[in-house]
Amino acid sequence: MDFGLVLQTDPPAAQVISLMKRAERNGFRYGWTFDSAVLWQEPFVIYSQILEHTRKLHIGPMVTNPGTRTWEVTASTFATLNDMYGNRTVCGIGRGDSAMRVAGRKPNTLARLGEAIDVIRDLAEGREALVDGNPVRLPWIRDGKLPVWMAAYGPKALALAGEKADGFILQLADPYLTEWMVKSVREAAAAAGRDPAEIAICVAAPAYVSEDLAHARDQCRWFGGMVGNHVADLVTRYGEHSSMVPDELTEYIKARQGYDYSHHGRAGNPSTDFVPDEIVDRFCLLGPVEAHIEKLRTLRDLGVDQFAVYDMHDAREATIDAYGQHIIPVLRD
Repeated sequence: MDFGLVLQTDPPAAQVISLMKRAERNGFRYGWTFDSAVLWQEPFVIYSQILEHTRKLHIGPMVTNPGTRTWEVTASTFATLNDMYGNRTVCGIGRGDSAMRVAGRKPNTLARLGEAIDVIRDLAEGREALVDGNPVRLPWIRDGKLPVWMAAYGPKALALAGEKADGFILQLADPYLTEWMVKSVREAAAAAGRDPAEIAICVAAPAYVSEDLAHARDQCRWFGGMVGNHVADLVTRYGEHSSMVPDELTEYIKARQGYDYSHHGRAGNPSTDFVPDEIVDRFCLLGPVEAHIEKLRTLRDLGVDQFAVYDMHDAREATIDAYGQHIIPVLRD
């Protein structure tokens, strides 16, 4: 199993770079950041410095979207970083939640997302693609490689990930839901004539190593609120108790009263008071080292190739070090 570190690009950027360096020293192979231009600093500028100050870490957004940048700009940015640092980027992409909504736009449609996945990958790898109906190619690219991993929850999005993406990003660590969603992605891949085993599976969730479970829960409760945004969209689309979406994903948002993006992805988010302890325990990795290892082994047995640690709480360095010293060596072996 591989491991990734997920951060927001809060200033100062030097701290983001320092934490990514620390992650690489501790055996993490991937470094991810949020991508929401209004809420945080521009990640692609920071990626160049992370890549400069690490040797093997693969870097990318968790996640970008097809609406805030034109597709040829996104492709060219990834390709430039790859040309400079040796194909060490990965494009995590989704419909766009905070990045679009904070700017007053709706998330992208799945049709637009599916088209963008193909175009961005083709352009970044030097092939011609149609952009707004016009043939475009980046002529300077040589031996470019850009895996495109898609974030998804709902049945149509999961099917799209299976049909088109190189990897699937699931932003929660509940074993039951992981099994259900991974199965959906793989079935869609097989139906599209692809080898399901070739799709990388990444589970991303907060991790907090501590004997103080109550404090760990409070530091990670924000995650249930963030996931709740996507779940609310699913309930609107499919209705409550739909056979298309498990109740285990949707039931907990009944007490949800909107969402304030100014606290998005932050410990102490007041918009997440509705999230019960049970959801925090199911969606996150909390407790002593042994509890993390047990849950990660379960996820690995379900086909998860990478666990990406959301490190937005009051123990960022300690979590990176605990994983590097006690958890990554066990799961790598």
